[in-house]
Amino acid sequence: MPPPATLLPGEQWRRLHPLSPLVRVGAVIAAVPFLLVGSFSGGRQSQDGGRPNITVLIWSGLAILGLIGGFVSWLVTRWRIDQGDLQIERGLIRRQSFRIPLERIQAIDVIAPLTARILGLAEVRVISAGRGLEHGRLAYLSAAEAPVVRAQLLALAHGLAATTPEPPGYRLARVDNGRLAMGLLTRASVIVPGMLLFGAIVAAMVRPANASFTAVAVTGGLAFQSVVVTARRFNDDYNFSIAEAGDGLRLDRGLLQQRHETIPFTRIQAVRLVEPLLWRLFGWCRLDVDVARQRVSHEADRDANRVARTLIPVASRDLVVWLLSRVMPAVTSEPPAGSSSPRRARLRAPLSYHFLAAWNDDRYVCARTGRLQSATVVVPVDKVQSVRLASGPVQRALRLATVHVDTAGRRWQAAARCRDEGDADALLWTIAERARDARRQRSTAAGAQKQS
Repeated sequence: MPPPATLLPGEQWRRLHPLSPLVRVGAVIAAVPFLLVGSFSGGRQSQDGGRPNITVLIWSGLAILGLIGGFVSWLVTRWRIDQGDLQIERGLIRRQSFRIPLERIQAIDVIAPLTARILGLAEVRVISAGRGLEHGRLAYLSAAEAPVVRAQLLALAHGLAATTPEPPGYRLARVDNGRLAMGLLTRASVIVPGMLLFGAIVAAMVRPANASFTAVAVTGGLAFQSVVVTARRFNDDYNFSIAEAGDGLRLDRGLLQQRHETIPFTRIQAVRLVEPLLWRLFGWCRLDVDVARQRVSHEADRDANRVARTLIPVASRDLVVWLLSRVMPAVTSEPPAGSSSPRRARLRAPLSYHFLAAWNDDRYVCARTGRLQSATVVVPVDKVQSVRLASGPVQRALRLATVHVDTAGRRWQAAARCRDEGDADALLWTIAERARDARRQRSTAAGAQKQS
């Protein structure tokens, strides 16, 4: 299909690709031929004259119903640009019309599940402030049309002509798939279930008993679950690459489902540098990101809840620290002298004491925690939403307290754990004052930019 014409305000309604209904029921349709082959091959014909069994009929009925529902959904769904808004209408019995102001668009992602890739389709997902992710989904357009629509919507969102090309990106890093597989296999969530399963099998062979076989079954289930989770993560981060552009950080990844995602710099609430136990032997790290999150209704596609959460899944420490400096300029990733918790904190956190540290400056709040793995969280002071001081009975007895730094993200927070209670109280008011000053400066700069 040729690329679409230039998006213009007030233009005629557009429809999604006619093959879009097939993506929704692609897995069901693909299963029907295999069921038919299994039903009629090898002499396993049913006793009623070789007619398809009930399973084939059920799956065929589900496929037909899915196609009918998908066609009706496609028929009543349309979209256009109207008066500075992206307008999407859908629904047959309950008609819904969504208007997403172009100036509130924060990012636009292009996602291609396996079935959509086979059919030459892709989804354009519009992420905007104050809207659920399911409201801005164009699922699906042709694979050639999706990136063109994305570029044109981004240009209109920034007040440029629709013909303005997408800003070029500069590749920062690419993850080797072999290192990715090795990194996933050396995580504790994989090694521990594997060791438990091995021990249970040895115990069952040496001393057979019902309890031994029960242990094998239980640990086998845990190991299988670990394998499934690991395979899913490998599928998600396959061919992972990160690039930097004027509109934010661009992530390309995926084996069966390819995802082209953009994380605007303004949405980044915090980053986290993680060093798992075994990874430290190879000098590897992981860099995660926490962004401003949105609620998604239960009726939305479960995939709409999946947002980029990893800036790089596994890389050398030098590369991760360099990448962190690109995202958070002038940040201090190593704890300076005097940032550790007092010695008496060993009584409260004996396993994690050697990791505990917290430091801050005019731009960032940093905190390091962990037991088997070290995790350093960096929060820009202008993203701080609240600061809390907590001290339980044991901490109060040891004259300790913990300072929590909250942001608009929902995944994790910076926590200065087990600090001296006097230092914690001073840290609380220092961070609050610096966050207030940073927000005031940001508001002043934004007002001056609007006036200019």
